[in-house]
Amino acid sequence: MSDFDLVIQLSLRLTMTAFNPLTVILTQNKLEGPNYVDRKRNLDIVLIAEEYKFVLDEVCPEKTGDDATDDEHKAYQKWIKANEMVRCYILASMSNVLQHQHQSIESSYGILENLKEMLRIVRLSRLP
Repeated sequence: MSDFDLVIQLSLRLTMTAFNPLTVILTQNKLEGPNYVDRKRNLDIVLIAEEYKFVLDEVCPEKTGDDATDDEHKAYQKWIKANEMVRCYILASMSNVLQHQHQSIESSYGILENLKEMLRIVRLSRLP
C-alpha cells in the first residue's frame, strides 16, 4: 500500500469517526512547526486510546521467516499494522509541506525524530 493510499485510508477513517473526540483532536490541531510539543501530546492521547503508542516505544520485531512461531508472526504483523496507522495519523495531521517532507520515512518513530530535529534547528537559528 502506498503512502498516498494510507493517508486516504486514514482520512476516510477520520471522516467516518468525525464525531469521535479523539480524531477531532488531530484534525483540528494540524502540526505546522512550532506547535510540535502540543501536537505530540495530542498524538500520544490518540495513540494510547487506539492502542498504537507501543510502536513509538518498541523496536520493530525482526521480520519473521518460515520457521517463526505463530506468536512471532502475529507480533510482527501487529507492529507493522500499528506503525502504518500511526504514520497515517501523523501524516494526515500535518501541514501539506511537512507531509511532503516526511512521506517517504517508513517508521512513525523516524518521522517524529525528524520533526524534533527540524524544530531544534529552527530554535537554534533564532538564537541571537
